[in-house]
Amino acid sequence: MSTVIFDTHSFIKRLVGAGMPEQQAEILADEHARLLNERLATKPDLEKLRAELQRDMAELKAGILQWIAGMLVAQAAIIATLVKLL
Repeated sequence: MSTVIFDTHSFIKRLVGAGMPEQQAEILADEHARLLNERLATKPDLEKLRAELQRDMAELKAGILQWIAGMLVAQAAIIATLVKLL
């Protein structure tokens, strides 16, 4: 996964300015950066997912078309058999 840009220095400065101890602010900033990098999807991640989904959809479409073609052949055979019986 790609790295997300997160300004930890600015984040720490804001927390310290609001009264949080600097060591605690640094730990919190590190954890936020880690979580963002591990959990947040980036544009390349989404493009990869889109390509995978398009491939899967193409495979499903091919499978459905094969099934429909088979059903049409079976229907034609049933109709031809019924016509011969009458």
